[in-house]
Amino acid sequence: MIHPQWDNLGSSTLYMKQLFADHDEGYVIIELIGEWNDLLHNDIMLFKRNIVEHLMAQGINKFILIGENVLNFHTSDDEYYAEWFEEVSDADGWIALLNFRPHVLEDMQSANIDQYFLLGGKLNALKWRTQEPETVFEVVEGFVMRRLGV
Repeated sequence: MIHPQWDNLGSSTLYMKQLFADHDEGYVIIELIGEWNDLLHNDIMLFKRNIVEHLMAQGINKFILIGENVLNFHTSDDEYYAEWFEEVSDADGWIALLNFRPHVLEDMQSANIDQYFLLGGKLNALKWRTQEPETVFEVVEGFVMRRLGV
């Protein structure tokens, strides 16, 4: 049984907490916990349909996903990742992954879905817990803008 402060996104293995959303700036910070399993549970479809699409309908186009508690990643195909990436890109947004475990990032890279996210480097060592959400966003956005060459 998982702690009741974690929200069910429809998956039996992956849970989330929406830590902060700023609709004026168009961003959300979400922490994930558990096993990200697209192969057996199609977690990306559940996350995309049950969470992401509702947030995007409210004007959110920048997603910060914190994954230090994502223990494993199992891939299927990249259809929902590509769809999400296209939708946020069309809205001048992005998806950044923070503090995912090295083996989870390796599995994402092996599955070739890392192309849809900004990840690694300083994004994987950000001390976010002691920062205000606005500061986390500003730091991540700064990394994103440098990587995108903007």
